[in-house]
Amino acid sequence: MTTAFYPGSFDPMTNGHLDVLVQALTVAEKVIVAIGVHPGKVPLFSFDERAGLISASLRQALPARADAVSVVSFDRLVVDAARENGASLLIRGLRDGTDLDYEMQMAGMNRQMAPDIQTVFLPAATASRPITATLVRQIAAMGGDVSAFVPEAVLDALNTRFKR
Repeated sequence: MTTAFYPGSFDPMTNGHLDVLVQALTVAEKVIVAIGVHPGKVPLFSFDERAGLISASLRQALPARADAVSVVSFDRLVVDAARENGASLLIRGLRDGTDLDYEMQMAGMNRQMAPDIQTVFLPAATASRPITATLVRQIAAMGGDVSAFVPEAVLDALNTRFKR
């Protein structure tokens, strides 16, 4: 069974993240969504909230494959976390050339550290290319409409968080 490891902050899960996750399920039988935990950063949503939003979003978008996805946290090198979770693939989404430049450097370093783990780049859908979790957080905090950028469960959570 091929297991893929899809790392990120997912704070919050966006339609771009969901698009890449759905694509990842076409190249791996199992996908582990890995939420990076950084002790110096305070996320908008807790790990448990993010894990719940990821699961709810996938159940709505692709209910038949929701059981093929699990969510874990990690606070170490991504290749070490991937290996510890039995993954042989790292999933990385690409929105544009800037992402490609950065991700190629990361893939090269990861391959040096863990030649047994292959990085797979998946292109973002055209509609989700401008979306970033940072921009979603900022727009939502300022009262803007982010309904076009996030799954329904995330929209509800953002509206609750920002009291709308």
